[in-house]
Amino acid sequence: MDHLINSSDSTHPANHICSLCRNFYTLGWVTGTGGGVSIKDGPHIFIAPSGVQKELMQPTDIFVMEHATRSYLRKPPVLKPSACTPLFLAAFDRGAGCSIHTHSQWAVLVTLLVEQEALRKGTPLADICFEIEKIEQIKGIPKGRGREGMLGYFDRLRVPIIPNTAHEEDLTQSLDAAMERYPDSYAVLVLRHGVYVWGDNVHKAKTQAESLDYIFRLAVEMHGLGLPWVDQDVLE
Repeated sequence: MDHLINSSDSTHPANHICSLCRNFYTLGWVTGTGGGVSIKDGPHIFIAPSGVQKELMQPTDIFVMEHATRSYLRKPPVLKPSACTPLFLAAFDRGAGCSIHTHSQWAVLVTLLVEQEALRKGTPLADICFEIEKIEQIKGIPKGRGREGMLGYFDRLRVPIIPNTAHEEDLTQSLDAAMERYPDSYAVLVLRHGVYVWGDNVHKAKTQAESLDYIFRLAVEMHGLGLPWVDQDVLE
């Protein structure tokens, strides 16, 4: 089944996943074999393997799954399928064309700050959400599924946060629930873990992942300066 991953086209999913992972490694998003990328191309889903150094990946390392049947058409013999696969599928089932999982430090820190505020206020951790407004980079995030255009400067960006679990695949149920509760969100943060971001295609998913990471970093810096993320909330 190597014909599924052999191509000289740099935008072919097998090649594109490798180049994205190399780029994300330089950003600190996929260090220590963490994180992953998956791209849907027609009936096929291309998935980075688990437990490999993402900056060294080659197209021959890529798994290929048939979306409709959830069966693997190509499995590298010495590698393990990504533990993120069920979570990627949740995005693809909702029409996404690319899903990205990072272990960005800024994403993790934002979840810690929201958790800290929730504990201070007595808010159940099952209900926490990162919120920010009046930041220009919010314009890099779409308004939501089935809605035209991007969020604006005065719109409030909301990214749900779900509890972490001992095993990645055990996140699937809570991630799926967060997607239903926040149908306009293109990302879900995982407490003390990282973030899942998806988009209609590779370009949009990458743009959204970069915009969100910028916003998460800015939010952490704002908190350190005592600046509020939204008008009615001042984090202490």
